[in-house]
Amino acid sequence: MNHSISLTVNGVRRDIALTDPRVTLLDLLREQLDLTGTKKGCDRGQCGACTILVDGRRINSCLALAISHDGASITTIEGVARGDELHPLQTAFIAHDGFQCGFCTPGQLMSALGLIDEGQAGCDAERIREGMSGNLCRCGAYAGITDAVLEVQQKLKAEKERRVA
Repeated sequence: MNHSISLTVNGVRRDIALTDPRVTLLDLLREQLDLTGTKKGCDRGQCGACTILVDGRRINSCLALAISHDGASITTIEGVARGDELHPLQTAFIAHDGFQCGFCTPGQLMSALGLIDEGQAGCDAERIREGMSGNLCRCGAYAGITDAVLEVQQKLKAEKERRVA
């Protein structure tokens, strides 16, 4: 029995027929939509490699049933850059060596974007580390990741203050 859902994925509406109501968002993205930037790490919601944004909020896509998100707006790592122009957070990850092997990087970036968009990043490294604690990096690039998020958060705060003034 097929179940039909509609999702907006990276700004594009997608009408999807699910042959199994138990398919996760992670598997839907990777296997049906060929968006393989979102990684399958632990498949138990413990590593954060599968982090995506659903309606602007961070979730572990390995734990989310696709059928439960009918009508949702989803952003994956493939939807962060604008053409050839990297998002400021992607640029900051590069500048601060916020990755090594790169496996966790998509989940780290999506979690950081969500943290910033949710207004939870603050302006201190400890708050960022706490907010990103659900994303694991086996290579230990945490200092670079924290510095990148802190830099972008501070830039966004300064831009906001200039607009208000």
